[in-house]
Amino acid sequence: MPDPSPYARQLREIADALDSEVQPTDDFLAPHPDTLDVIRNRHTRRGQLNYAVPDPLQLQRRIRRCNADTDIPHGDIVAMALDIWLRAKGYPPPALSLGDAEAP
Repeated sequence: MPDPSPYARQLREIADALDSEVQPTDDFLAPHPDTLDVIRNRHTRRGQLNYAVPDPLQLQRRIRRCNADTDIPHGDIVAMALDIWLRAKGYPPPALSLGDAEAP
C-alpha cells in the first residue's frame, strides 16, 4: 500500500493556500486576520520599503494624518494597505505561522 503522507502534505499545502486567499467580507478594505497577527507581533523583523511615489498624491502627509488620528504606526498603515491591495490582485503571502514571521 502506498505511503499516504505525501498526499496528506499536499492537502495541507492546498488548505493553507486556500486559507491565505481573500475571503469576502462586508468591509473589503478590512485587513486579513493573518496580517493583523503579524503586525501585532512586535518581535517581527521589519525591513525598509523605499519607493518614489507621486508627490501630488501626498501619501506621506496622508499617512502622518492617519497616524495622528488613529495611533496606528506609519509602517503598519503601509503594510496593511499594500497587503490588502496585493491580496485583492491575487498575490497572497506564503502561509506563515507567527514563529516564521521573524524569518526574512
